[in-house]
Amino acid sequence: MQFIFAYNRVFGWTEVSSAADLLGKRYSDLLRVSSIGQSVLGKDLKLMSFGRGKRRVLYVGTHHGLEHITANLLLMFAERLCAAAERGNRLGRAAAEYIFATRTVDIVPMLNPDGASIAQSGVFWQANARGVDLNHNYNAGFAQYKRMEAEAGIAGGCATRYAGEYPESEPETEALCTYIRQTEPDALVCLHTQGGEIYFGYDGIVPRGTACLAGRMARRSGYVLSEPTGMASHGGCKDWFTLEFERPGITIECGHGTNPLPPELATSIYREIEGALLEALL
Repeated sequence: MQFIFAYNRVFGWTEVSSAADLLGKRYSDLLRVSSIGQSVLGKDLKLMSFGRGKRRVLYVGTHHGLEHITANLLLMFAERLCAAAERGNRLGRAAAEYIFATRTVDIVPMLNPDGASIAQSGVFWQANARGVDLNHNYNAGFAQYKRMEAEAGIAGGCATRYAGEYPESEPETEALCTYIRQTEPDALVCLHTQGGEIYFGYDGIVPRGTACLAGRMARRSGYVLSEPTGMASHGGCKDWFTLEFERPGITIECGHGTNPLPPELATSIYREIEGALLEALL
């Protein structure tokens, strides 16, 4: 695999924004770059859109500060789609030109740029700048999660697992949910790290086609199908999307190791998951 950028290094918000903008200029006929909103500290939440088809799939990375390598992975995905379409090549099981003509691929590589910046300074930090864990700030079992939060002794903003005062209390989650409501994607894929696992469904709800998609993604990546437990079971983006739209929502726990995963692993992890990412488009 050849890339314009060296992705095996730490990408903060500045690098993500610059890479997205440069990809948009390099592939101006294929990739549209915009923003869905801003973070607590005023950083743009970049959106890259590939294709003009009716079926829309949304990919989201970096809900959590320590998991910023997921931004690298999604930038690589955008570049691979564009390069293959420009050259008339296949990507996985489909021609990239076919994907461009029949799909719209929306990519938000870094939903939590403030948290990523804090984590990249050497602090253990998953939350946003206000100490809210964005992947528990969605309206899916929120009240139940808040009870679990209290039992765990979490009373306010902190490095991880504080869900906020109410669902979508944070500008990052509000912006993403607003965009999702406006565009109503046919499927959602959220990238996290780590563990080599794939989650789907929520609270016994498995929308039509979800289990089949998750199974194909597992086969393509070698990852295992699993189910989050305890506090990880509620309040997530995939959970809310499943409840709100009754369409396939998938979480991929990329790579193996301890967060933050070394940036040197970015391209090898991408090789593991590219086939799984493409399955959502088929």
